[in-house]
Amino acid sequence: MAEVEQAKRVTWIRSVLAQYEGPLTGYAARITGDAESARDVVQEVFLQLCRQEQAELNGRVAPWLYAVCRNHALDVARKSGRVTTLGETDRIDGDDRDPATVVESREGAGRIAEMLTRLPDNQQDVIHLRFQHGLSYKEIAEVTRLSVSNVGYLMHTGLKAIREGLKDQD
Repeated sequence: MAEVEQAKRVTWIRSVLAQYEGPLTGYAARITGDAESARDVVQEVFLQLCRQEQAELNGRVAPWLYAVCRNHALDVARKSGRVTTLGETDRIDGDDRDPATVVESREGAGRIAEMLTRLPDNQQDVIHLRFQHGLSYKEIAEVTRLSVSNVGYLMHTGLKAIREGLKDQD
């Protein structure tokens, strides 16, 4: 029976690793400003996951992973004296649309990324977690240790600032 449970656990950890390793590495790189440090952070996150009981996570794997990743990445960034802002490591991959449409889209995304870099770090973080990683307000609250209403406020304030900044540029 113990072998069956162990096999289930290994399968679960592998599936979590396959789903979240890339997104967590990108998230950690945004915080640390360094791809190698980000990989080290994510390795630590998954080592910690291996010590965690699946039942203790109550189906809240994503918020747990992002919270642990965020904490480790912030520790690494503080120790190295490097904390990057959203937009420095984000990029937009090409697609098969009309080249003029792609250029226009990239210019718009570049303007938005520039506006994001002007926001306070906490607003950048909640916007990034919502739109880059697809977390809900409740999950973002768990990751950042803020209240759901505070997450909503930061999201609203940040997006409003971006909209106003984009209007000023037009």
